[in-house]
Amino acid sequence: MNKPLEILKALSDRNRLRVVAALMHIDELCACQVVELLHVTGATASRHMGLLLHAGIVESRKDGRWVYYRLVDSIDPHLFQWLEYELKSVAGLEADRRLLETIVACEPEELCRRQRGEECCPNSFNKGK
Repeated sequence: MNKPLEILKALSDRNRLRVVAALMHIDELCACQVVELLHVTGATASRHMGLLLHAGIVESRKDGRWVYYRLVDSIDPHLFQWLEYELKSVAGLEADRRLLETIVACEPEELCRRQRGEECCPNSFNKGK
């Protein structure tokens, strides 16, 4: 009984539901893309993603300095089908989908630079100067 309760609790937050909705349309998102989508701090996005990880809704992989998240395959696909149906008319999610297109078109380094500044992800063009 704990697993369904954990899943439902994790999905009960609007921002976490927005991330799951985004991941239903995009295979995976980098942590910086989640920050950009939600317009929250990295720590807040990390807390949200930690709850989704703990509930078993998403899984993560590390690639160098980047952490990527994707929906797990082990959850009954009916849950995501139901969510997709129910979320069609939710205000704001269509705007999220449009925003997501611009977010994924941008390299993670550029997003990181915008969010944290040049010292986090130095522009390779400026490294030799």
